[in-house]
Amino acid sequence: MHWRSRPVKSAAGAVRRFHSHAIPLDMEDIERDWDKPITDAGIAAKASVIVRVGMLDLGAGTGSFRVREMMHRIAYPLGVHVRADVNLTDVQASCTDGKERITEVVNLPTTGVNTERIWLLEHFADWFSVNLGAGTMYHRRTEVSRQLMQPNTLGTRDASQISAETAKQLRERLRQEARAQKLAAKRASLRSRVAERVAERAKKKLPEDEYAEHFDHLEEHAEKRVRESGPITVGQVHKRLDLIERRKPLYSSAFSGFAAACACAAFVFLLGGAPYDMIGAFIGAGLGQWARRRLFAHHLNQFFVTFVAVAVAALACVGTLRLIGIFDPVALHHDTAYIGAMLFVIPGFPLITGGLDMAKIDFPSGVQRIAYVCCIILMATLAGWMVAVLVHLNPQGFDTPPLNPWATGALRALFAFVGVWGFSVLFNSPQRMCLVAATIGMITDTLRLEIVDWGVPAEAGAFIGALLAGLIASAWRSAVRHGLLAPHLGYPRICLTVPSIVIMVPGLYMYRAMFYLGQFNTLLALDWAFRAFMVIICLPIGLAMARVITDKSWRYDV
Repeated sequence: MHWRSRPVKSAAGAVRRFHSHAIPLDMEDIERDWDKPITDAGIAAKASVIVRVGMLDLGAGTGSFRVREMMHRIAYPLGVHVRADVNLTDVQASCTDGKERITEVVNLPTTGVNTERIWLLEHFADWFSVNLGAGTMYHRRTEVSRQLMQPNTLGTRDASQISAETAKQLRERLRQEARAQKLAAKRASLRSRVAERVAERAKKKLPEDEYAEHFDHLEEHAEKRVRESGPITVGQVHKRLDLIERRKPLYSSAFSGFAAACACAAFVFLLGGAPYDMIGAFIGAGLGQWARRRLFAHHLNQFFVTFVAVAVAALACVGTLRLIGIFDPVALHHDTAYIGAMLFVIPGFPLITGGLDMAKIDFPSGVQRIAYVCCIILMATLAGWMVAVLVHLNPQGFDTPPLNPWATGALRALFAFVGVWGFSVLFNSPQRMCLVAATIGMITDTLRLEIVDWGVPAEAGAFIGALLAGLIASAWRSAVRHGLLAPHLGYPRICLTVPSIVIMVPGLYMYRAMFYLGQFNTLLALDWAFRAFMVIICLPIGLAMARVITDKSWRYDV
């Protein structure tokens, strides 16, 4: 999305010159109101803000129901009504203020996931609403939102650290206020006692003593709210949205590759892999994700990049194991490890949000997201199958090493934490958000694997795990809002739940379905495909059930 003309510096830029995805902001009716308070601007300027917020949220990978909610959140204090159609890569919105009406269409060139942007847009919505006199919706303490929306904060690399420092200052200020209130209560008590003595002396007609001077000069402590100087203008709002849109990824290509390596190695252990399988997956996934990030930097086609990244990961994994096999021939028998190396491309975010969109009866968006997921999975599994054919692999599953139940449970908890942390990094989550999501994933995925070992079907285990993840995330959110947790930890539920259950997606099942299909063994291909399908549909259903239990807007059709 490019709201201002920019110089062409690359081949991607040259292509972009002939593709327009939005109405530019230099149109006369918007520029005319650029320096006006946004509440006094025309419908075109107001709609430019509303639709742009929706576009940024959609481009961050969230579902259409959240995009509509965010757009209505921005429109409400402006006195604007919005009717929006949201799909995978486009938003069509009609806005009216009761006098004028405007329709705007925005198309995204591609889709992706950026949980940091989803988090920042929530704070933007609170900052925007509070400045226009409306109440806060997402966060009880608005000081964190106000600090995060300062231009100097949005220009820094780690806004999460600034939010934590702001929350720390807020806690210190609240402690000072509490101490001041106690001191004021003591002073009030002293005043009342002095007044009683003065009254007694007046009755006895005794001379009154001088009232102590320091009581005359005491000042009551009052909370001072820092407000913006004057009303916010259209230009100020778009400046903040510019900074949110142009924020660079939190992590380098190398660190992203390391996170993918950790996530896939942990994934392999949870699937029953041995140490050699984990080593192969670690090397393969790390190189594959690094290559994917480097290719995405050149704005190449997403499906092409997926194919190349998976091929690199699979070849690197096989090469690593065969190199180890020179010294230990046992490594040559771990043919299934390369499947674990390609699991970093699993499109978990659109998979889950597509299911949630369908749960909200938004089938156009849901079907498009599921179709996108199928295309990514098809390209990934096709690349893996071609590598297996070229190097003569015959994956038959992982050889699970024998461990006692207590050691197995402890290692499952550890690697579930590591795996969810790795996927959260791939989604560009700040480190604190990664750790919260990893803690939820550690609890839910360990429980899922344990109850499956007790005889519960894998599909039911996936449903229970997703339901529990949704409930824990909602409880976390509620605890932050009620002051039980620090205000800077109020992360969007979707940024916590999706990473925590992505590790439950049956990537091994999906690949084996493609492998047997390539061998024209249709019965086994259908068997593994339906196994994967049953687990996959249980994940968004579990999250949707958790939202129905904890959220009135999901519980009722209104």
